Amino acid sequence: MSIHYTGAVGGYRDGEAVMKTAAWNDPALQGGTMVRGALWLVQEVGIGNTFTKEDIRQAFPGIAQADRRIRDLRDFGWILHTRADDASLTREQNRFVTEGVAVWNPRERRAAASAPTISSKARDDVMARDGFVCTICGIAGGEGYPDDAMLTAVLAVSSRPVRLPGGATTREFVTECKRCRAGQRERDADGALADALALPTADIDRLIQWIRQEKRDVSALERAWGRYLRLTPAARAAVRARLGA
Repeated sequence: MSIHYTGAVGGYRDGEAVMKTAAWNDPALQGGTMVRGALWLVQEVGIGNTFTKEDIRQAFPGIAQADRRIRDLRDFGWILHTRADDASLTREQNRFVTEGVAVWNPRERRAAASAPTISSKARDDVMARDGFVCTICGIAGGEGYPDDAMLTAVLAVSSRPVRLPGGATTREFVTECKRCRAGQRERDADGALADALALPTADIDRLIQWIRQEKRDVSALERAWGRYLRLTPAARAAVRARLGA
């Protein structure tokens, strides 16, 4: 644990309340375990670093299910990886990947709580529609990332703004991998442009369409691949046998 915070200040800017985060262990802090846990992650753990259930028990002694309250932060856009998301972690470790909604700010927490929700069945339908692949980078659930062999893709459904043909914008549930959802995306604009210009004309036209609608279309081939990866080992073997693979 290498990050420490000492201040606790509140203020106003342009008529809007500005909450500068109080120390997570400040007795005067108005907030439950989830709020304190969020501040603890930011101030003590730090993005990119790991923590364990034992770390949580030591930070919140005598508080039942403190680890569950911290997991609840995922409902507010916080990304916390386990071994299922990151093979480099041990069973006891979690990694704080990215900070989500500022849950210590009541206004932001209420706004996030009123965001669109989705049922389990609807979530499955969205993933099936998207071919069980990330609509941003195209990776399938359970597939390894080409640039990080230790990390396999975990898919989730998010509500995102989508630009429609003609310029109108709406919100739509889409499938994303947790890495894209956390904002870990390509930062080399020159490299991205060079790759785009190297494409055949037909592929450039398709790429332009994706850019305009800010959404990647999924091909029938990719949908088939995504569905195959979701099969059990026995079912995969049956499919391979039928295809002669």
